Amino acid sequence: MDLRVAAYAVITDDAGRMLLPHWSEGGRSGWTLPGGGIDPGEDPADAAVREVLEETGYHVELDELLGVDSIVIPVERRVFGRSSAMHGIRVVYRAHVVGGELTVERDGSTDDVAWHSPQEVDALDRVELVDAARRMAGLLAR
Repeated sequence: MDLRVAAYAVITDDAGRMLLPHWSEGGRSGWTLPGGGIDPGEDPADAAVREVLEETGYHVELDELLGVDSIVIPVERRVFGRSSAMHGIRVVYRAHVVGGELTVERDGSTDDVAWHSPQEVDALDRVELVDAARRMAGLLAR
């Protein structure tokens, strides 16, 4: 079984909209939280800040650790070409934008990024991490 440790951020604006990039890789896709894999030796908080910048164009400051989520993804649900299941450990922070400009990532695993109202998020084709993080942040009932 593969292990992937990643860091993500829940980012909302004054209007209550949530910042979400669109993930697309190996024939699978969905709206997700900004974030991604932690490099060897990298602090999870630094990884979250770096990944948000890469995927959204925004500089952020972290406000708090919301929680840690764990998921096991069976091999048949993984991106094409993977030969084993994956255990994902996902560190989730709350963050706010302090600079930058909304920009779609180039040459990465995301192909769009946008702000979405709570009602729009509910209607999106999204990965389950979005709702897990919304619950952690108090944006969805548990």
